[in-house]
Amino acid sequence: MWTTRFLRPVMLVLLLLAPASSMASFEEHSDDQTLSPYFFVNHSCDEGQELLPLKSTDVDVDIVGVIADVRVTQTYKNTGTSPLEAIYIFPGSTRAAVYGMKMTIGERVRIAKIKEKHAAKQTYEQAKKEGKSASLLEQHRPNVFKMSVANIMPGDEIKVELSYTELLIPTDGTYEFVYPTVVGPRYSNQPASTAPESDKWVSNPYLMEGEAPTSTFDLTLGLATGIPLQDLASSSHDIGISYLDKSQAQVSLKANEKNSGNRDFILRYRLEGGAIESGLMLYEGKDENFFLLMMQPPERVAEKQIAPRDYVFIVDVSGSMNGFPLNISKRLMKDLIGSLREVDTFNVMLFAGRSALLSTNSVPATTENINKALQFINSQNGGGGTELLPALQRALALPQEEGVSRSIVVATDGYVNVEPETFDLIRNNLNNANLFAFGIGSSVNRHLIEGMAHVGYGEPFVVTKPAEAPAAAARLRALITQPVLTDIDVTFAGIEVYDVEPPSVPDLLAERPIVMFGKYNGKPAGSVIVEGFQGAQPYNDSIDISKADISADFEALKYLWARHRVKTLGEYNKLRADDKRVEEITALGLQYNLLTEYTSFVAVDEEVRNPAGKQNTVKQPLPLPKGATNLAVGGIPTVPEPETYALLALVGVMLLLVAARRQNFSC
Repeated sequence: MWTTRFLRPVMLVLLLLAPASSMASFEEHSDDQTLSPYFFVNHSCDEGQELLPLKSTDVDVDIVGVIADVRVTQTYKNTGTSPLEAIYIFPGSTRAAVYGMKMTIGERVRIAKIKEKHAAKQTYEQAKKEGKSASLLEQHRPNVFKMSVANIMPGDEIKVELSYTELLIPTDGTYEFVYPTVVGPRYSNQPASTAPESDKWVSNPYLMEGEAPTSTFDLTLGLATGIPLQDLASSSHDIGISYLDKSQAQVSLKANEKNSGNRDFILRYRLEGGAIESGLMLYEGKDENFFLLMMQPPERVAEKQIAPRDYVFIVDVSGSMNGFPLNISKRLMKDLIGSLREVDTFNVMLFAGRSALLSTNSVPATTENINKALQFINSQNGGGGTELLPALQRALALPQEEGVSRSIVVATDGYVNVEPETFDLIRNNLNNANLFAFGIGSSVNRHLIEGMAHVGYGEPFVVTKPAEAPAAAARLRALITQPVLTDIDVTFAGIEVYDVEPPSVPDLLAERPIVMFGKYNGKPAGSVIVEGFQGAQPYNDSIDISKADISADFEALKYLWARHRVKTLGEYNKLRADDKRVEEITALGLQYNLLTEYTSFVAVDEEVRNPAGKQNTVKQPLPLPKGATNLAVGGIPTVPEPETYALLALVGVMLLLVAARRQNFSC
């Protein structure tokens, strides 16, 4: 009789030998190998080679009003005996406008230049070849960046600082600042041999489940709101708070959080009385003037005015969701499905490599059907790939009754590599369903979660721990049953505005302000008028432009406007490629000094420090997001019956593989 104690080490070895889990320095390559992450082993044939060059990430945040300015300092150190190039994949905020970078070597500081992406890469490669220290910051997704640092000499400590700004938009009166810390492993079925350069970051080493990050993480934050603060707290980290006065505070991580770079830092706060910082901000530049409008939303409408609805719940049960994330999803679905009204209908789809439906048609939200749905979900343990696109395509093709509004709710960690295709599918089906995306896990792919909601005119949610699931479910119910404002029209009277983003405002389904960016000519005068409907009742509000705040401190508005414009152009370009849009995005990046898909930052120290130019290239291993299991990197699923005799065959295969791969573990 086999025992669980005996099986655990066997399963661990099998996990290490899984095809998607190739080892760090001896990753296998073949023509049909997929673009996959792999497990890191701290082993090198060169005893003088540094495999963990990233030593620390320090984040300094200043939030004034609704604008956050963030400086991120990455410190790289070569403790080995040979020169190296460090490659580090890291996440960023989906709303970030990255506008600056500098590199410091000892006392020498080099300010990075923004260049067209290929030109920046060529500059970096040339400096690397000539033995000069250089750094290159590239964007591979709007929330996934790649830092390359060349010619880090033995004993060197090189610091690279990047700067970005973002806008904080409250929902339900709550402001949220998020600093993502780690890129979760991405499932991909794309062959590595044909993958474009922009997708090759997916093949990156990861630490095993339970291993602490190999670099330290620290964050300090200054907050000045102008309105008294209340309910300031972090749901993700242990923090210290020092209040300077009623509207200003300093936030810092406590000493026990130095190895907490395996989960997003999340800070939430409310203003006294649930206030929202509404109003008009103006920035007068040398050549252009910019504005930012944030207007307080009206009250919600009554639930009785809302017609019956149909819901399709799509739940990710792939390997990366095994354990903690899937348990949260089950809790979330219980809260959502268990509270449906009897006049509503619903369906449930579970997906991994394939998808399974509760019913071929939506069913009434009776007690019997709800119980069947919950049993259907609870039967899943998690395993397999993450084929999100086929699942969405199948859900959108489900039969739908005439005159019934359908909402699709997706629960996933978002560890896929098909964001553009997913956005296109949703955008092309806007008339079929509203979409609400739930990111489940401690470090989800926020670009996918927020992007799905954005293109579907829905709302994104991120649930990082089980205790947050009931509140998230309650918030979704409130959004759907009590829309705030529909048929919105914003007009500017008495002032000339142009390049306004967005050009139109979708329906408001949450208590968050109407937000618009743009440029204006002439003197600030006139008014902004917002009209729409609350249920069946007309709505009207206005702001006097002459009373708007004008300040040189609002320079961030030009970066925020340009970033928003780049995002919009990028989304349309993925829907239908257009060279003119590529040229416009590139021009915006160069004009406004912004990191984009087509522009990169590069810094070069002209001193030749490694004349031979030879160096080892090391990919910095990333920690698994907190709560994720080894299955997220292609491990094997948990065996439900430990006594299963089929494991004997697996052990035999394991021994053969060890013999066949023996040369991989020797130098």
